[in-house]
Amino acid sequence: MTAAMSDVPPADGWTVEDLDSFPEDGVRRELLDGVLHVSPSPAPSHQVIAGRLMVFLEENCPDHYHVSQANDVILSPQRVFIPDVLATTDLAASRNAKFMADEVVLAVEIISPRSQSMDRVMKPALYAKAGIPFYWMIEVKNGLTVHTHKIDFDEKIYKPTGSFTDTITLDEPWPIEISIARLTPRHI
Repeated sequence: MTAAMSDVPPADGWTVEDLDSFPEDGVRRELLDGVLHVSPSPAPSHQVIAGRLMVFLEENCPDHYHVSQANDVILSPQRVFIPDVLATTDLAASRNAKFMADEVVLAVEIISPRSQSMDRVMKPALYAKAGIPFYWMIEVKNGLTVHTHKIDFDEKIYKPTGSFTDTITLDEPWPIEISIARLTPRHI
């Protein structure tokens, strides 16, 4: 019996290989230092924001990048996160469904009430430690606010590059200009 099929977690913690043995059942499973974190499906508004952002970024990214939604990003053998939206190298996307951190250019997390500590503190710290160059955090409170960050490779931390409530305007990781209204679900 594999560790994934057992009622007892492995003594040394879960690994990326263990995640591969779970059934394809639509459950969102992430690993933090070998501890399995299971999340319910995101709320409909969360999915609308992620979908709209993914489409916009994919339509406007350079050919050497690829934008997708909710793919595994392997930070280490016992750390796997699933960003809501991510941009990777096109080469990596042509051969992988899961990505190593060094193949990811941008990770985006949409803050939900159940994931605030992970999305605001833990994920940015570990994404930066893994060397992912750009991180965005989207807050859904009194409208949408998009907080953008760029890594300081010397310190391995993210530095803010902007907070946007009207139009996201950035030069990196490629020139981006998108109206927040285009991302916002009708009922928000």
